[in-house]
Amino acid sequence: MKNMHDQTMNFHGSPVRSLERFSETNLKLIGATAEQIKAAQVYWNGVFRYMNEFMTPFWIALNAFSATEKDKLVRHPPMESVSDYVELLQFNLQVAEKGLTSSLEVMNDYHLGEMSRAFSAWLNTIFDREGEDISEFWARQAKLLEKVVYAYPKAIREIEPEYGFHFEGPGYEKAAETDRFLLYQVFPSDKKGRIRKKGKPIIIIPPYVLGANILAFLPGENKSYVHAFANQGIPTYVRIMKDIDSTPTVQTMTGEDDASDTRFFCEQVKARHQREVTLNGFCQGGFIAVADLLSGELDGLVDVLITCVAPMDGTRSKSLVEYMEYLPPRFRDLGYAVKTLPSGNQVVDGKVMSWVYKLKSMEREAPIFTLYRDLMMFARPDGKDAKISKTAAALNHWLVYDRNDLPVAITKMSFDSYTIPVDENGTLPVKLFDRKLNFKRLEEKGIKFLICYAERDDLVDKESALAPLDYIDAEVTVFPKGHGAIATSWSLPTSECALHTCFGDNCRGPVRYQLDLEKGL
Repeated sequence: MKNMHDQTMNFHGSPVRSLERFSETNLKLIGATAEQIKAAQVYWNGVFRYMNEFMTPFWIALNAFSATEKDKLVRHPPMESVSDYVELLQFNLQVAEKGLTSSLEVMNDYHLGEMSRAFSAWLNTIFDREGEDISEFWARQAKLLEKVVYAYPKAIREIEPEYGFHFEGPGYEKAAETDRFLLYQVFPSDKKGRIRKKGKPIIIIPPYVLGANILAFLPGENKSYVHAFANQGIPTYVRIMKDIDSTPTVQTMTGEDDASDTRFFCEQVKARHQREVTLNGFCQGGFIAVADLLSGELDGLVDVLITCVAPMDGTRSKSLVEYMEYLPPRFRDLGYAVKTLPSGNQVVDGKVMSWVYKLKSMEREAPIFTLYRDLMMFARPDGKDAKISKTAAALNHWLVYDRNDLPVAITKMSFDSYTIPVDENGTLPVKLFDRKLNFKRLEEKGIKFLICYAERDDLVDKESALAPLDYIDAEVTVFPKGHGAIATSWSLPTSECALHTCFGDNCRGPVRYQLDLEKGL
């Protein structure tokens, strides 16, 4: 009788359990469908947003292109114009091919991994196994996409109060001013820190196009290039360009104006500290600092030069030169990036200039590629929430929002340095005050020189940064990582290559170099 009862229970119980399981599976599938629809909507929003961000400079450049070509078309024979446009089309197709290839590769890498997880989730759902089911899988996908498309841009915008310079707050003091620039002294972020009045002062020259804020990356997180000097008690100054949109004198600035203003600042700082100044140029600021020194305007004021990831001979930057070589000669014209302001003055559009660098590295900057790169940065197979770090948010704030318009004459200096090589005697392709600029003058004047470059810099190649070594001696410091790492990763005092330490093959960071100079080493 007991066996018959058990069999009856199994007979009646099994359909009930099957029905419950069938209902649960259906609910999971319904939930999965809803999450899948949600994920698809967010995904396409993301695609459109990344595409729009990438293409915005194109529409700006198109206006300048049309205006410039209206003039060129009447000055060039029709057949020559047709030939140039065919070459331009081929060039565009090559750039597009790079972007398409890298985008397909990264999509393939991402979706192959997710397909295996989706298949496992299907099996877990159908056979009621432990682990992520299909509804949870699509919920995770939707959550990941929402983080990348909505939460990440929000975090990038909200990091602004912590990122970069905020001269209206404590920690800075205006030391001098010209019609074009402001000079601020930077004080230690550590309240216990003290500046040595008789210490050797340094003036830091930020890049024009990339802006100054990268040099005060995240002071609250102890990641700041300028504060790395100030926190060691070094009298630290940073030169800040005034707003170009509202300052006509900045719009029309020349290389001679830059040199004259730098001379004025050096005079003020030398008088204040009774010591000659160290001039430290970062990226494009390094090239400008060298030109100012070679002009002779800073004689008797500056005795030390430090350059960081600075293009000393742009023609040695292989990737950019290769990009320029494929571009038809007719279109190697700065005029395609020029715009006219309400004042009537013309400036070079910073967004267009930064877009040129994106096109140069299209395989890493294509919009679909960057979308999937961000997806993989936050993807967690275990489903755990990946936090958006302040460092990632601040770095992207710099890349997205810190693009300054540039004076035409200043941009022309850099443009010439990327299209005309330094000659065999060490003379630069630009002049200031109608004077030739030769690297050998640094040695003749006894100016000590430290060159810092980044091992994996895809913006300023090693050969470009080290070009002066063909003509003069200089100390060299090699940093790991890429172009911005000196100001971001290595400005942290506890990092492997902290700026105030020695590291690698007996390399001195720029802060260590400055401290040793102060001690007479």
